Amino acid sequence: MAHKVWTGSISFGLVSIPVGLYSATESHTIHFNQYQRGTSDRVRYRRFNERTGAELDYDDIVKGREVGGNLVTVEQDELDAIAPGRSHTIEIVTFVDLAEIDPVYFQKTYWLAPTDEQHDRPYHLLRRALDRTDRVGIARFVLRGKEYLTAIRAEDTALALDTLFFSDEVRDPAEVVDPRSARQSLSGQELRMATDLIESMSGDWQPRDYADTYTARVEKLLEDKSRGRTPEPEATPPEPTDIVDLADALRRSTDQARHGETTGDRETSDTAAEAEAETRTPRQRSASTPQDPSQLSKSELARRARELQIKGRSKLSRKDLEKAILESAGTRSGRGRRSRKAS
Repeated sequence: MAHKVWTGSISFGLVSIPVGLYSATESHTIHFNQYQRGTSDRVRYRRFNERTGAELDYDDIVKGREVGGNLVTVEQDELDAIAPGRSHTIEIVTFVDLAEIDPVYFQKTYWLAPTDEQHDRPYHLLRRALDRTDRVGIARFVLRGKEYLTAIRAEDTALALDTLFFSDEVRDPAEVVDPRSARQSLSGQELRMATDLIESMSGDWQPRDYADTYTARVEKLLEDKSRGRTPEPEATPPEPTDIVDLADALRRSTDQARHGETTGDRETSDTAAEAEAETRTPRQRSASTPQDPSQLSKSELARRARELQIKGRSKLSRKDLEKAILESAGTRSGRGRRSRKAS
């Protein structure tokens, strides 16, 4: 059962929608306890007064900072009082194209849900309007004592809220990569081979094709040790490619990809959705999707574009994608009629 982490309302214009906030993701991290080496004794941490050594309860602890050499303490209700919207409002201040937001700004995703059925209508009105316009709402709100910049966007049946980093929280890549190195000359042959490799390894994004293999290995390690078995170490990582061998490495990599020799979870895992799609005929796939693209959700639109094999679909705006789907479907329909007539 999803755990509600915040309750408040979304506000845009004069419309206010009571909502709850739920984590959209969960971690597979395996959490270990700590023990004194050579024993089964747990290690515990306690809070102590640094000066007296007395152990403290949570109620005895207050937040504070030194300001100008003086200690200033603050209570939680004082922090809540100065928070925007008193911590209970997600106020949308503008709407922007999702493609304009650099992925480096995205932090964590949550689901927003109406708190009761009487607010379903305005909730889904906002969701459909965002989907129709291909926009996201930019807002601020306070969660757990921190103000967040957020992007509210439409999914198939729900609204998603992505917390964003503020601009001064994003580091300049020039701190780690010399901008001058990006201007170095590359041979046309190397660039063509790298492009060919990317094209030969390209495919549609299917998240279920990828699994958390490290967590599975940790679980196997624990299981093996509990049964007295010797764990098998993983293969050593590949050596960095010698700059002299770069062209040869690209050529061999492209050949492997074209012959289906690439390794990894993506190559060995077929999803049920893919299997179902492959077993349906083009006529069945076409019949299962409404012919008016403007009535489709984003995922339905993407699936339809994939079925029609529209090139460059990931870079098209919603409006251009709808147009391309109509044109492609019309062309295929025309070919089908001509073929039947000829037979």
